[in-house]
Amino acid sequence: VQLQASGGGLVQAGGSMRLSCAASGRGSYAMAWFRQAPGKEREIVAAINWSGASTFVADSAKGRFTISRGNVKNTVTLQMNSLKPEDTAVYFCAADPRLFSAQYYAGGDMGYWGNGTQVTVSS
Repeated sequence: VQLQASGGGLVQAGGSMRLSCAASGRGSYAMAWFRQAPGKEREIVAAINWSGASTFVADSAKGRFTISRGNVKNTVTLQMNSLKPEDTAVYFCAADPRLFSAQYYAGGDMGYWGNGTQVTVSS
């Protein structure tokens, strides 16, 4: 399974940005976004289960970020609004073929990982 992420870049604080990710493969995958800032550990941002019925958003992103599945199978979008400088990080898309709820994947137990995309929020 290969993951192709798009989006990312530089945005001013208070602005918005959308990240998208597409997973290859025939199955249906739970998908998630994680991020890692310099000097910090990787952390969950948001996750969505294989059907889209279950979502999880980290406390740091609640009310600002939304994760959703796209119309094309195994695509996911992370809409990020009201961005803050502390959201600056490398964002990673991940996928998993198991049927767990979105909250399960907050622990980072994902089967497949994509390359990261840099998100920089300037103050």
